[in-house]
Amino acid sequence: MELKKINDFIWEIPPRGKMKVPARIYASAALLESVRRDRTLEQAQNVATLPGILKASYVMPDAHQGYGFPIGGVAAFDEKEGIISPGGVGYDINCGVRLLKTEYRVEEIRPYLERLMNEIFREVPAGVGKGRKTRLSPAVLEEVLLRGAEWAVDNGFGSRDDLQRTEEYGRMKEADPACVSRRAKDRGLPQLGTLGAGNHFLEVQQVAEIYNPDVARHFGLHSVGQITVMIHCGSRGLGHQVASDYIRMMEDAFGTSHLADRELVYAPLQSSVGRKYYQAMCAAVNFAFANRQMIAHWVREVFKRVLGSNQGIDMVYDVCHNVAKFEIHHIDHQKKRVCVHRKGATRSFGPGREEIPACYRQVGQPVIIPGSMGTSSYLLVGTKEAEELSFSSTAHGAGRLMSRHEALRRFRGETIKRDLEKQGITLKSTSWKGVAEEASGAYKDVDEVVRASDAVGLGRLVAKLSPLGVMKG
Repeated sequence: MELKKINDFIWEIPPRGKMKVPARIYASAALLESVRRDRTLEQAQNVATLPGILKASYVMPDAHQGYGFPIGGVAAFDEKEGIISPGGVGYDINCGVRLLKTEYRVEEIRPYLERLMNEIFREVPAGVGKGRKTRLSPAVLEEVLLRGAEWAVDNGFGSRDDLQRTEEYGRMKEADPACVSRRAKDRGLPQLGTLGAGNHFLEVQQVAEIYNPDVARHFGLHSVGQITVMIHCGSRGLGHQVASDYIRMMEDAFGTSHLADRELVYAPLQSSVGRKYYQAMCAAVNFAFANRQMIAHWVREVFKRVLGSNQGIDMVYDVCHNVAKFEIHHIDHQKKRVCVHRKGATRSFGPGREEIPACYRQVGQPVIIPGSMGTSSYLLVGTKEAEELSFSSTAHGAGRLMSRHEALRRFRGETIKRDLEKQGITLKSTSWKGVAEEASGAYKDVDEVVRASDAVGLGRLVAKLSPLGVMKG
């Protein structure tokens, strides 16, 4: 496929056929080579055919083939003429990342690391289908879907300050639990406060490098060796069921024969089905916010039990992936309300946006880009440039390089555990198979992903975080 090279990190597929806008790819030459191995570029072109799409179909530096949209795909749609597509949000609605900072240092926790990871592993259920020992009542679940992290805080899981440092303040107010099916609710009932499996993880980390000391201090990171905790999980089976329900509903209502790819089935934003999907998606987003809020609370409790105090274990930020949101953006020198789909992509607002908490508004939004198992993760800050470049979006992680099936063929969980131990990294997992599927060799180089994001201006580097303890489902 012929690509037009804009510069070393920006590539473009001009509109052709039924494409309404170009497809724009943000990647280094090395990342672009991996993107060409699957259907990412074809999927980006298909997204460019959708009604009401604005400016371009965007591909982030960590992109790879997904369902409908590529994972790492971003597109914004006109509020009146545009569409909403579950394939542009993803099955794990609001799969996201929460970063906590502590005042502990690596030398203080190293003697207690094994016990710390064991206690967290006992406290936070993980694994395929794993639920907590106590179920929510259906009435309480309705509250969770409606209020998200607000519900969790009001019920003793964390503080109001946590909400100030959560995207959307931990709650999408358009949520309507009535738009969520009984089947989705049944799947969610036992799973609130659980990590899940796949690429979800919980890591105890240390600050390895600080690139921008001023911004790092704003975010609560002040020195190399400082301990952080990163939590990556989403809406579990509830979000997956919401996606499945509305894909089927949209197929029945609107059909798929007119689509470049049937996985891009959509509903007009102004249609009844489109509105109901958005409200159900918001409810699943809220479930995921509450999920990460509860896990963060239990992590704090474990730190207190093992180390004697959880003082100073504060939120840096909590970011969404896999979401569609209405936002105001400048298009053709005019302010326009659009529906931005970010599938496997992170919001990256620069200074001044009112959506950013007051404590960060003058520097920009914290952007969290986790690595793969055993590799470093990164904290960046959003930019003004990203609004023009990508509707204020950037990468959400390392991005898969090979399928889980291929990873199982190549890697062994036990070997990975031994390799991590040689690096001084403690691994806790429910499954050797899950460890093999998530081997770092199955993912792109997160250093290169972050380098591309920084070079383009989608997000600017703030700090590098290296793992000490890793918990996988």
